Amino acid sequence: MPKRKVDKRVASAALLFAALGDPTRLTLLQQLSNEGPASISTLAEQRSMTRQGVTKHLRVLAEAGIIDGNRQGRERVWRVNPKRLVDGSRHLEVIAAGWDAALARFTLLVEE
Repeated sequence: MPKRKVDKRVASAALLFAALGDPTRLTLLQQLSNEGPASISTLAEQRSMTRQGVTKHLRVLAEAGIIDGNRQGRERVWRVNPKRLVDGSRHLEVIAAGWDAALARFTLLVEE
């Protein structure tokens, strides 16, 4: 059976949702969303994690394009990339529309 090519948008969405699937990363994202840009030191202070542990999670979020980091002096400051989250929201809307259409077809079938 031949392998199907994965649409680039689907692969990108999978990377996004995989990164968001971890409670620690989701908490870090919520903190950055609510409080604005923050350094690794600031993020590590508020949880029982080492800077290295926080860095590991931030890298996963950055690889998925969810956050961006810029060097400011000796520290890297991280901020949310809202465009990437909008991409994820759009992907969920497409899935929801598919479910709505399937439910409508099912309702028509049952009512016949």
